[in-house]
Amino acid sequence: MTIKGFQSLRFSPSWLLGVAAGIFLLLLPAVQAEQCYNANDMDAATRGAMERAAVQYFNDFATGNAADLQRNANASLAANFAGVQAAMTENQPVLSGGQATARATYQLETGGTGTLDRAEFLCGIWGTPQFVSFDLTNLPAGRYGLVIEDVKTSKQPYYVSFVLQQEQPNGPWKLAGFPPPTPAEVLGHDAPWYLTKAREFKSKGQAHNAYFYYQQARALVAPVSFMSDTPLVKLDREAEQSIPADLPVKGPVALAAANGKSYSLTQVFPVVVEGGMDLVVKYSLPDISDTGKTFQDNSAVISALVKTHPEYRETFQGIVARAVDPSGHDYGTLLAMKDIK
Repeated sequence: MTIKGFQSLRFSPSWLLGVAAGIFLLLLPAVQAEQCYNANDMDAATRGAMERAAVQYFNDFATGNAADLQRNANASLAANFAGVQAAMTENQPVLSGGQATARATYQLETGGTGTLDRAEFLCGIWGTPQFVSFDLTNLPAGRYGLVIEDVKTSKQPYYVSFVLQQEQPNGPWKLAGFPPPTPAEVLGHDAPWYLTKAREFKSKGQAHNAYFYYQQARALVAPVSFMSDTPLVKLDREAEQSIPADLPVKGPVALAAANGKSYSLTQVFPVVVEGGMDLVVKYSLPDISDTGKTFQDNSAVISALVKTHPEYRETFQGIVARAVDPSGHDYGTLLAMKDIK
């Protein structure tokens, strides 16, 4: 099980529709062939049919009923079902026993025929709290639905989303895609809590802690990667004003250590561990074959990082340094915060 960023679980990114999630690009509203309706704009029968289908598909995922999912998938997905099976296997331990309720429902229509290189759906009035945008690439023309569910599990709450397609007018809403489930909380806290903490760190001059907490707030706000809304745009703008210049966000940065060396940092990010968080720092090293020497380099990087940014002692239980050679191999060292001098 791989840990990335603050997330304690890594979910399968399989889309299985030929729907590749694009990164949201903020554009001024324009006349679009694509149409988007939220739950209040669509008729009750359509909304009910989509939400019932999504609950059924969630129950199939949670119980491992692959046969039912494949039977109710659209033609493209049913013919290429291996990815769904893999996603089910990976996510079932988390979703098993969960209870799902609809959080938000959208109807997306492209018009026309063929495949759209890029489809942008704008829901609501630009600039209002209700405005939502979806940006998808390589999308076959058609009538789609997106149902985002709140799921309560024995471990923690999650957002689980389903892309649906109505292949025939007035036909059933079939499974067309399964975006990765995302945690609704991390370490028992939700997005507003992390945003509040980010602002507190910023007010205390702890720009690095603030940045990491802004990023976690953002991750918890967005149930799917191809969706944006007015609060998320505002959060991004606020977070962008707090990016420390010495974090490798836009490229490698140099870190001077007490041993007289300068190390090129390529990534710095938190991970969830039992009872809290560790900070991972990745840096480039020409050769890691001598593990004893690499351990010394790792230790030097860790010490320099904490000496340069003592605020990390307030937030993280330990620091993990991973030296990465030109071929991509790495060697890691973890030091508990209490042992870092």
